[in-house]
Amino acid sequence: MKTLIFNGSPRKNGDTAGLLSLLLEQLPGEKLVVEAYRCDISPCIDCRYCWKHPGCAIKDEMQEVYDYLEECDNIVLASPVYFSELTGKLLDVASRLQTYFSARFFRKETVLTKTKKGGVILVGGGKGENHKAVDTAAMLLHHMNCRDIFPPVTSFDTDVTPAVSDTAAVAGIRRLAEYLK
Repeated sequence: MKTLIFNGSPRKNGDTAGLLSLLLEQLPGEKLVVEAYRCDISPCIDCRYCWKHPGCAIKDEMQEVYDYLEECDNIVLASPVYFSELTGKLLDVASRLQTYFSARFFRKETVLTKTKKGGVILVGGGKGENHKAVDTAAMLLHHMNCRDIFPPVTSFDTDVTPAVSDTAAVAGIRRLAEYLK
């Protein structure tokens, strides 16, 4: 089993990282974690290379992600929620999925043939809305050929209770790990 995880948090030891650590402990197999704030992946520059060619004109760490994405079984998007949305750096990385959109809609090709299971982990300090972040995450997972997406695991009181102490979130991580197995 291979799992690709996109971590959209800037904090190495924050609430998102804490929940991801719990998930990683429970997942068997190979895992690749893409740290949006620490990786060398540029955002899409809309050069339109992918409108006519497979892949991407930008050569950076995303090439490894593309290779792993083609063969993985599971994909998890994890992020703090800023202004009701996934973090900007995670969206920068995700913008490079444009090549799959272009393959499907411009080149009329199917690049990702293997269906995958998906998961979403969201954390936040406030009681704000998360439906935009959930919708964005689901759309990104669909573009990566996730047909089955587990209900989002959330912890939205992290200003008071750390996510790893949120019993509902910890139980959600346990159920997500079982689902991905």
